[in-house]
Amino acid sequence: MVAALLAPTALTAQTVDEIVARYVAARGGRSALAAVRTLRMTGRAIEGPGREAIVRREIARPGRIRTEFVFQGTTGVYVWDGSAGWRVSPLDGSLEVQPLTEDAAALSAEQADFEGPLVDWKAKGHKVELVGSTTLAGGAAHELKVTLKSGVVRHLWVDAASGLLVKSAATRTLRGHDLQFETLYGDYKAAGGVTFARSIETGVVGRPQRLRIVVDNVETNPAIDEARFRQPR
Repeated sequence: MVAALLAPTALTAQTVDEIVARYVAARGGRSALAAVRTLRMTGRAIEGPGREAIVRREIARPGRIRTEFVFQGTTGVYVWDGSAGWRVSPLDGSLEVQPLTEDAAALSAEQADFEGPLVDWKAKGHKVELVGSTTLAGGAAHELKVTLKSGVVRHLWVDAASGLLVKSAATRTLRGHDLQFETLYGDYKAAGGVTFARSIETGVVGRPQRLRIVVDNVETNPAIDEARFRQPR
């Protein structure tokens, strides 16, 4: 329905402001986004046969996020409290609380903004440039280069018909190597008046392995205890 309503104006959107305005409208509108103060998402992370983890992510304004992965009875916890990050990662052989790496902390802080960098990008101190238009598997899309306030660069592809984000790409450092990651977004559904991607697939460009996240449930404005983001002593 959203795509059908927005389609007539999709092909005429040529400026960053127009593309972003349509993206915000497709997400549900600025007021609906601002009304979400806390968010809880649960689902599954699937890496291949027999490798499926339960995932729960909790986000609370301003800028706090907790992500839990449960795999074969073992739980890994990754938290950004708005100013610092910590983790407990048994899957990596660590049972003690450890600080997030610099790269992991930056990524967690970025993920804590569930609106995404395009919403209020000027106020957030980001820079957005229109690279051009291209054709992806799902159809025409506008490519935007987003330079975050931190200096990190992201490329985002916004579907020309629906106005929704369908792909992103960025360079990430993993075990000392710079790798080009790409992420595909789909199966958008609304919760609390805001549209969220329920299918997220990510991987390194040129490699066949993919991590697929299926979001089974989204709760807007659930009660989340502040202690969920507090580092254990």
